[in-house]
Amino acid sequence: MAVRPLRFEGDQVLREVASPVTHFGDEFQTLIADLFDTMYDAQGRGLAAPQVGVSTRAFVIDTRWKEGEREPIAFVNPEILDQAPFLQQGPEACLSIPERTFNVQRPVWVDLAWTSPSGIRQNARFHGVQAVCVCHELDHLNGVLITDHGTEV
Repeated sequence: MAVRPLRFEGDQVLREVASPVTHFGDEFQTLIADLFDTMYDAQGRGLAAPQVGVSTRAFVIDTRWKEGEREPIAFVNPEILDQAPFLQQGPEACLSIPERTFNVQRPVWVDLAWTSPSGIRQNARFHGVQAVCVCHELDHLNGVLITDHGTEV
């Protein structure tokens, strides 16, 4: 569809708690397609709607496309149902905070519930890199950045 301009650290939309999605019409479907286009164009593995200036509870990820086939997943109104009691720490980058990397602690797995862009409720457990990515993007929906709980490396 289209590559949208990214918003960067300091932009107020990145600090807002995003509003729930209530309408799944054409405009919303375009947003989801644009999130994927923008994420791939920027060489990212995830992108949340606030990062393109839309304060709504939606994000996309594809943690494997750089190593092989694309595996895109779109999340609408996501919520963590459960998470591992053990944390993993590792480096994270963010398209909205270019050229900086932070060590961040994340659960080794998360159980997530969400709605697909077509309105179907889903849930799954995500491990490793996918768990990190899901938590990172969910933080964006809550106005949280990696600068808030990570240590710059």
